[in-house]
Amino acid sequence: MGMMTIRSIPDEVHNALRARAKRHNRSTEAEVRAILEEATRPEKRLHMGDALAALGRKVGLTNEDVALFDQARDKTPAKPMRFE
Repeated sequence: MGMMTIRSIPDEVHNALRARAKRHNRSTEAEVRAILEEATRPEKRLHMGDALAALGRKVGLTNEDVALFDQARDKTPAKPMRFE
């Protein structure tokens, strides 16, 4: 897990972070982690599975189509790479 040091934080920002952390019953460090996570992982982010499901619905893909793909799929195990 990464580590970060942030220097020269204005006193009013540091005090606001401490107050916010206290309101959320966690340490200042945990509060900063929560803020960073919220900023970099918004709830409205695109989830790949949701996007693929929406695309399948948009083009009219059915469960029967998926079953046909599964039947046609080559199920032969892949041969290991050789380094000779």
